[in-house]
Amino acid sequence: MKQVVIYTDGACSGNPGPGGWGALVICGTNQKEFSGSEEYTTNNRMELTAAIKALELLQEPCAVNLYTDSQYVKNGITQWINGWLKNDWKNSENKPVKNQELWQRLLQLSQKHKVCWNWVEGHMGNEFNERVDKLAKKQCNRKSIYSDFR
Repeated sequence: MKQVVIYTDGACSGNPGPGGWGALVICGTNQKEFSGSEEYTTNNRMELTAAIKALELLQEPCAVNLYTDSQYVKNGITQWINGWLKNDWKNSENKPVKNQELWQRLLQLSQKHKVCWNWVEGHMGNEFNERVDKLAKKQCNRKSIYSDFR
């Protein structure tokens, strides 16, 4: 299995409002940055979308170390999702889980790979986290649905 490192971030100007996401995929010495935006969204949706888009980029099963500064994403996919699945996508208050379609897609993609979910504190000088933060923020003012590739 290929070893891949992924950094992701989402941003929103207002919440809800224009949003952006950024991702960095590192495989060996190769790095790929990419990003995208949505006209009207939430920060949590952008955080999820960043992880989804990064995992979608992988064309074969990989061993992935994914880093996010979103506790929502990390805790959701590693802890909360098991309860949501048992409770037919209802949260602890018996209400529908927000962003269910994104969580379902993230779960589907994460099952194709061996993903280790890591939380990194945002805005604390981590070079790669800072890069994806800049990508996401830059996209907040864009109107397009999908991405700039480098």
